[in-house]
Amino acid sequence: MKLVTANQMRELDRGTIASGIAGEELMLVAGEGLADAIRKLAGRNQLVDSPVLFIAGPGNNGGDAFVAARCLHEDEWPVECWVTHPESRLKGDALLHFRKMKKAGVPFQVLEQADDWLNVQACGTDAEILVDGLLGTGVSGEPRGAVAEAIRFIDMQADRALVVAIDVPSAMALRADLTVTMGLPKIECVLPENVDEVGNLEVVDIGIPEELVDRLKSEVEFELIHSSDLAGIFPRRSRIAHKGDFGHVLCIGGSKGFSGAITMALRAALRSGAGLVSADVPESIHGLVALSVPEAMVHSTLPDGEWSAVLAGPGMGRSATTREQVLHLLENPKTPLVLDADAITVMADHLEDLANARCPLVLTPHPGEFAKLFSLKADEVQEDRISLAGMAAAKLGAVVVLKGAGTVVAAPDRRVAINLTGNPGMATGGAGDVLAGLITGLIGQGIPPFEAACAGVWLHGHAGDLAAAEKSQASITAGDLIEKLPEAIRAISCR
Repeated sequence: MKLVTANQMRELDRGTIASGIAGEELMLVAGEGLADAIRKLAGRNQLVDSPVLFIAGPGNNGGDAFVAARCLHEDEWPVECWVTHPESRLKGDALLHFRKMKKAGVPFQVLEQADDWLNVQACGTDAEILVDGLLGTGVSGEPRGAVAEAIRFIDMQADRALVVAIDVPSAMALRADLTVTMGLPKIECVLPENVDEVGNLEVVDIGIPEELVDRLKSEVEFELIHSSDLAGIFPRRSRIAHKGDFGHVLCIGGSKGFSGAITMALRAALRSGAGLVSADVPESIHGLVALSVPEAMVHSTLPDGEWSAVLAGPGMGRSATTREQVLHLLENPKTPLVLDADAITVMADHLEDLANARCPLVLTPHPGEFAKLFSLKADEVQEDRISLAGMAAAKLGAVVVLKGAGTVVAAPDRRVAINLTGNPGMATGGAGDVLAGLITGLIGQGIPPFEAACAGVWLHGHAGDLAAAEKSQASITAGDLIEKLPEAIRAISCR
């Protein structure tokens, strides 16, 4: 999905209004979309009918908050709205929707002085969802007065309540669990330095004509991975299909004492929809893996066969034997190869071999593995994630998936995409093995590597969000991600 600047979004708004859609209607659609996003968030987190507190400024973000508050109030949710400016200082569509909210009977308070917010900071709130509608993309400079104290209040409550930001977190000065952005995602929301503040990102379609978006020149060379872009990844299956129609994936990995990584990769590949999944593991762990994944065909020597995709790396160990196996796999001219974990690390002094691979290649490093591969420090990688991922993809002729908050997917043809699904609870052992198996399974079904990687990271992150909503971030395990993959896939495929 295309990313836009604040100025470009204002142009799109003006063009949309000029096409015959009134500004009042645009704000209504935006606010209704915000209300729907809050309902979904509450449903996932077992907070249906829990108190929601909207905190609104005088601009369009405040107007969206007024609409959403009225929508939820009409659904009999316990809602309240605290406003940093009196009615006399509201203008245009925001004023119109404030009056509609007031007429509907939504409880509200005007807290226009900084001292007013100091008082409520001391008292707190029983709301379990707080909505930040204070500042939008058009505001520059540091927040002051009541707005600054309102931001501080939201941040203070975030330890016990979920935070939803409208369009962008106000001044990037608070950490949202969910940012609901209107029309198109804003560039600043996907920048690595802001992903901790933005949280998950949901885009509300407010009816901008497609021709206006198509004419818009992108100011960056990357896009956001969005569920709407992935719908075609899972076409309707023929009722006369058989398992051979959906690929045969081979996963190579494991070592004595390290059977878990390859086991999770196999389970994820199976959940991806691959028709057949085989494994090549050492004899010492053959029984453990075979028992753990009965749906897979587990071998202790490299089996004969034609593979639609191969994964190497999970739990393999960083030995010379691992390197030789990887070098051999790079020589296969037909089969797409995904390298993860140890299979990446052992190639640190063999970049030329990776660049000369005869097969389509995907690498899935975390920042430490990426740093080792290119003789960098992990901190250096984190400081320049987008451009470094693009550099690696171009240099190696491979799709590179640089994992972490705001996972970057880069292709050799300069395509770059950013993913914002997922949460800190996914920082747990085995999560990367699940992603590697998932991407391999998608490629094995005939999905091109870049598209498969984009779909894989989105599904992986969404599965993590579903698991966190059910079990809490602190309690997520890699196995939980696998169990939530079917639900994640259902989010973009009705079948």
